[in-house]
Amino acid sequence: MTGKGQGFGFGLGKMKELAEAFKKAQQVQEGAKRLQEELEQMEIQGESGGGLVKVIVSGNQEPKRVEISPDALTEGAEVLSDLVTVAMKDAYNKSTTTMRERMEDLTSGLELPGF
Repeated sequence: MTGKGQGFGFGLGKMKELAEAFKKAQQVQEGAKRLQEELEQMEIQGESGGGLVKVIVSGNQEPKRVEISPDALTEGAEVLSDLVTVAMKDAYNKSTTTMRERMEDLTSGLELPGF
């Protein structure tokens, strides 16, 4: 009987690799959960008109609040609408960049096949 002690074609080295991969996956899962909580608590500000309008979102793009300077109100509805839209886009872009950077930090150092 050859290959005794190999068990299902896995050598001991492969079992160690597999155990290590599971351990890393578990660490990533725990890290992802912490990251999600962190992103929810985060406040990321987008602005327009040199700060006339500010939009604050969480790290996972959930709108938190909008701050409009009294000076912006004198600009009229159409301009104010544009200012809010630009501030929203700014906040959204900053939050997606933050999320992507945090995810890259979380998964760096992992050799995940196919990623």
